[in-house]
Amino acid sequence: MRKQSKAAPAPDDLRPEYRFDYSKARPNPYADRLRGMTVAVVLDAEVAAAFPTSESVNSALRLVMGLVRRRSSRRPQGARSRRSPKNQMQRTKSAKARRRGPRR
Repeated sequence: MRKQSKAAPAPDDLRPEYRFDYSKARPNPYADRLRGMTVAVVLDAEVAAAFPTSESVNSALRLVMGLVRRRSSRRPQGARSRRSPKNQMQRTKSAKARRRGPRR
């Protein structure tokens, strides 16, 4: 039969102080992946009180975005596009063609 090991119970509290050796610190290799993915916005106190969670803020903002898109996509009948055929954008050369240089 195997002997049962007596594992020490894990302490539930934190140490009062931790010492960190900054000379051994290295940059986070995953920081570039996270850059630009998070946006922090400061809300007024009364707005923050109305939205208790970030999910509720996001759902309300998505609703507003949908309403704005629908409203701006409606045009009166007979309305023309603001861009005339003369001002249409032209295609640019591909990156590969630019690297090759001018044609001979």
